[in-house]
Amino acid sequence: MGSIIGKQKQDSRSISSRADKIRREISPRLDSKRRAALGQYLTPEPVAADMAAMFGELPKEVRLLDAGAGIGSLTTAFVTEALSREEPPRSILVTAFEVDPTLSELLSQTLDECRVICNEADVHFAHRIVEDDYILHSGEPLLEVVERFNCVILNPPYGKIKSTSRWRRSLRSQGIETVNLYSAFVALALNQLEVDGELVAITPRSFCNGPYYQPFREHMLGLSSLEHLYVFEARNKAFKDDAVLQENVIFKLRKGEHQSPTVRLEADCGDAREVPFDEVVHSGDKHRFIRLPLSTDDAALANRVQALPCTLVDLNLKVSTGRIVDFRRRDELRKDAGQTTAPLIYPAHLRDGGVSWPIAGFKKSNAIEISPRVERELVPSGRYVLAKRFSSKEEKRRIVVSVYEADVPAAFDNKLNFFHRDGSGLPGLLALGLAAFLNSTATDEYFRLFSGHTQVNATDLRNLYYPSIEALEWLGRAAPVGQEAIDEAVGAIL
Repeated sequence: MGSIIGKQKQDSRSISSRADKIRREISPRLDSKRRAALGQYLTPEPVAADMAAMFGELPKEVRLLDAGAGIGSLTTAFVTEALSREEPPRSILVTAFEVDPTLSELLSQTLDECRVICNEADVHFAHRIVEDDYILHSGEPLLEVVERFNCVILNPPYGKIKSTSRWRRSLRSQGIETVNLYSAFVALALNQLEVDGELVAITPRSFCNGPYYQPFREHMLGLSSLEHLYVFEARNKAFKDDAVLQENVIFKLRKGEHQSPTVRLEADCGDAREVPFDEVVHSGDKHRFIRLPLSTDDAALANRVQALPCTLVDLNLKVSTGRIVDFRRRDELRKDAGQTTAPLIYPAHLRDGGVSWPIAGFKKSNAIEISPRVERELVPSGRYVLAKRFSSKEEKRRIVVSVYEADVPAAFDNKLNFFHRDGSGLPGLLALGLAAFLNSTATDEYFRLFSGHTQVNATDLRNLYYPSIEALEWLGRAAPVGQEAIDEAVGAIL
């Protein structure tokens, strides 16, 4: 008997290897425009195996959903894992969605091979391939009643959902409000999962923070227990063959209203720990940010930053997004300043903690004509702390800020956030201290605990913890120059 079981395990692993070979061969040949439209990134075999291994004790009668199944890599990994268990399930019934006909043909072949291996192991296997859009198909009113799953494994597509699209209307009809295909797939699958069923998915980390994903986080955390998170810290690690630069995370959810008291956190660098759920999602956080203190050093840093006494409200400060959307103001943009213009500050003007303006030969604009509609979008003269909303992939830092002193009303591009006091500038020492604090390594590393992408939203900055006004003014007087000096000065108040 042992030799038979060993052969079955070997055969199931060979199916996974063949599927991965097909993935490597077919990925470069997929039409790039269609691939971008569908958000197609096929799952490498090692990643698929790690995902399958996350499932706990499997039901005797498995009903598995694989939405956006591609060539079947995830289902194959699940079958391989199930057959390796001491007590494999009695049956595995698979529902696989794949909208691309090219991939669904290969998917059919892969699932047929899974059936052969399972039947040899005396495990009943059956599958159904649905060649349809998962979101629109799931909007059919009877599906919610008829079809339920106890296991879900997902590598969903990535792509923004327009507010006027059929996808958005279908999702809203099921109580789901979200902005990306990947979070839509997870939310739908969670709706279709039975209580105590498990869902394992690999997605970008972007859902962990930011205002746009708050409804999704509330939906997910309201319906399930977050039990396991595995973070790929290198941007190109999970899908390196496809040059994907998203920071990805694998997570496991268990359907049910009661959250497990702890969450297992792991990283591809080897760090792993069990942490209290409240360290991941703070009980008082109305935005439900998901933080990832992967190591004890991360946890210690989080404790120090979270012990800071102030929010922006306490400091009587606000942060807003720049008001100028340049493509809507083309007629008013000017390459150079004039008597009837105001300075227009872009992220490229931020350099070494200050602002270099104007830039000679700048490919964008240094100024904007003061028309009646532009005048409403200007800020008064004064000192402002400016933060880039987007950092480039080459930049070491996520939070990049500079102090700008405007001696005339100025305009800020909407790819900048700016700190102000009721729309006006900040006191000098406070502005300098705030900039030093935000430019510190400690603040940047804390920010990375809940942000896995290069965007820095105003909401993210509002959710940071800040030193007191006295401490910020002390930093301003210290006027540290250079990263080492900034970190030393900020370290003294943490």
